[in-house]
Amino acid sequence: MAGSRTSLPQPWDHAAMDAFLRPARAFAPASIGNVAAGFDLLGAALAPIDGSLLGDVVTAAPAERPAFTLSGPYAEGLAREDRPNLVLRVAEAFAARWGRPLPPLALHLEKRLPLASGLGSSASSIVATLAALQAALGDPLGLADLLALGAEAEGFYGGGPHADNIAPSLLGGLRLLTPGVGAGADAVALPWPEDLRFVVVHPSMALPTAASRGALPGAVPLGEAVGFAGNLAALVQALHTGDRELLARCLRDPLAEPHRAPLVPGFRAVQAAAKEAGTLGCSLSGSGPSVFAVAGADRAPAVRAAMTAAFAKAGLGADAWICTLDRRGARCLTEGPCAS
Repeated sequence: MAGSRTSLPQPWDHAAMDAFLRPARAFAPASIGNVAAGFDLLGAALAPIDGSLLGDVVTAAPAERPAFTLSGPYAEGLAREDRPNLVLRVAEAFAARWGRPLPPLALHLEKRLPLASGLGSSASSIVATLAALQAALGDPLGLADLLALGAEAEGFYGGGPHADNIAPSLLGGLRLLTPGVGAGADAVALPWPEDLRFVVVHPSMALPTAASRGALPGAVPLGEAVGFAGNLAALVQALHTGDRELLARCLRDPLAEPHRAPLVPGFRAVQAAAKEAGTLGCSLSGSGPSVFAVAGADRAPAVRAAMTAAFAKAGLGADAWICTLDRRGARCLTEGPCAS
């Protein structure tokens, strides 16, 4: 999704601008951050098996003057915020990285993901904005710039810069972040078995990332750090060798989950119900409150039913999806070049 067409006319006269700019409508998928074993290092993009789009959509189109509008089932919560929308902050950061002001654009966010959900909601908005701007402006930025911008934008309103949701939403797949992401970006694609499903359940509550991160200790004992590193390394090995038994042993979060679990009512019961229904592993999705489980395609419906029933016993309604890995990442929903 990187290109070189950067010779846009300045100042922005609309006759000349029309020759360079094109409307773009871009989608960025929801994602699971951490994937249990990889705090701030692993992320998986999600594609519901029913073919629905689980993620946000941003449109960028040439306009007489800059404008921003909102729609979608979760737009109301954003409209009540007393701060600039993340889409506008990302557009400003894009222009700064590009080194020139943006032409007048009408930006529109279809907010399709719940806020503070643990589904990579902010990352989806960020990546959809980056993809729409890239397509509208002729792909002026490189991939490293986009990853760095995305990681930076995740820290605009708390939680600090991190790219475990940004990378899979942008690039698709299961991504392992290597040292330097956010400064010198790289995100390695890991293999994922085609027959395994992600069962994702979002309870009817919000848990802001900043609050969830605030529950974590500032430092961990050396032994815990070694255990975390060994568990993550073993999970990567399991994925490369197809060792299901090892994968099941490593789909756990020894680092963040013990501190975050009390923030989600009924989480331990949901986790136990998922395991009893036949999952390989179950943990918080990102910072929560959503919970994900990994199961074979044949067991996934039973796992979904068990998890939603456990949340209901805790007094929480829930939405649930059975997903495969979205291997495409951000992409245009209109004709023309975009992320792929």
